[in-house]
Amino acid sequence: MKLASTRLIVRDIKATVAFYELVTETAADWLAPFFAEIVTPGATLAIGAAETVALFKEGTAEPGANRSAILEFMVEDIDAEFSRLKDKADVVHEPKLLPWGNRTFQLRDPEGTLVSLFMPETEAARARFGGR
Repeated sequence: MKLASTRLIVRDIKATVAFYELVTETAADWLAPFFAEIVTPGATLAIGAAETVALFKEGTAEPGANRSAILEFMVEDIDAEFSRLKDKADVVHEPKLLPWGNRTFQLRDPEGTLVSLFMPETEAARARFGGR
């Protein structure tokens, strides 16, 4: 089995796609007016408008209701990314070193989802991510 993507259901698809295009510096592939994907080397982020929920089963997902997941993007230079994004997004916290060896900062996307940019800082963290 292979994890194909993570999908967000959003109220404002244009603002949310623009946010992730800014963060990832990757243009979205719009597969329909209400569905886009941002394909990165490590994972795909799918973004669907609230209208897409009815295609599966009405009421099974709700935009802006997430308070348990964090989307994480590994970057080469955490300080450069923070400088690039700090005035363009809602910053939750500035760069800091976490106990498991990653240096990270967090943002919120337009729908309120936590987004973490990180880089492995310690030798153990770099070793852990070496094969990923």
